[in-house]
Amino acid sequence: MTLRNVARRLCLITILGVSALGATAGMAMAKPLNVVATTSMIADAARQIAGDRAEVTALMGPGVDPHSYRQTRSDIAAMARADLVLWHGLYLEAQLEEFFLDLEKRRNVVAVGEAIDKSKLLSHADYDGRYDPHVWMDPQLWKTVVGAVRDALIKSDPDGKAIYTANADKHIADIEKLIGYMKSVTTSVPEKSRVLLTAHDAFSYFGRGYDFEVLGIQGISTESEAGLRRVEELVNIIVDRNISAVFVESSVPERNVRALIEGAEARGQNVIIGGTLFSDAMGEPGTYEGTYIGMIDHNTTLITRALGGDAPETGMQGELAPSS
Repeated sequence: MTLRNVARRLCLITILGVSALGATAGMAMAKPLNVVATTSMIADAARQIAGDRAEVTALMGPGVDPHSYRQTRSDIAAMARADLVLWHGLYLEAQLEEFFLDLEKRRNVVAVGEAIDKSKLLSHADYDGRYDPHVWMDPQLWKTVVGAVRDALIKSDPDGKAIYTANADKHIADIEKLIGYMKSVTTSVPEKSRVLLTAHDAFSYFGRGYDFEVLGIQGISTESEAGLRRVEELVNIIVDRNISAVFVESSVPERNVRALIEGAEARGQNVIIGGTLFSDAMGEPGTYEGTYIGMIDHNTTLITRALGGDAPETGMQGELAPSS
């Protein structure tokens, strides 16, 4: 028996054992729906829609990279106790995909990112036959994910349908306001400055939706390494096009961006870090940036201002810290 098979068998034993305990406990009293989500973005959607009808846990917190994340024993136990498990899919949680495909055979598991029509997804040379998973960067696409979360909650708790539907409608209306803000401020960025250079290629949906050329040092997965040739290519682009700002990400180490800046400066091109963007994770829980709306507001405002556009320093709703 291989180590992988041993690990999967242990996972199954844990799931079945904790599930039995949960079933017994559930007979005693009614309680909120227990929902586990992989990423903070999905967890935020579930909280916005469910309100007090669910207790939502995110496996991955601020600064955590979903591309390389592996489940822990406590994660397995949490998912075994859950009434509903929400994951993104589209190969975002690359190290967890096999686990979830196995888990969904015996638990209530939904890959909410898979609800998006494939014709609206971007393919990528890094992954033959797969798509860029960073769909939350375009709120138009994220509305579909919100709908998938709503439907999963209704299926798990039919009695809450009216609440879930009303809350989802409100959240989608808030996202529509965000889209309006994004369109308004990003158009102020001069055409020659509409180049977004980041640590890894997580912003292509943002670029497509709001007319930016997007360049990443690494590919769509942080698991791919940035070679010397790629850094040299980007240094040439920075110098040739007089790019003045590049961006780091909250869930990706800065070393590659620093190497890029040093390479450009050696060629006589002054480049600054335009700020830290939230790419694969949101901000700290309890903060505005720790919500989906706040995350995208932060990114949009920061990009617009750093690249010479006009956006209010405190963002769409005046809730961003002035340093953003």
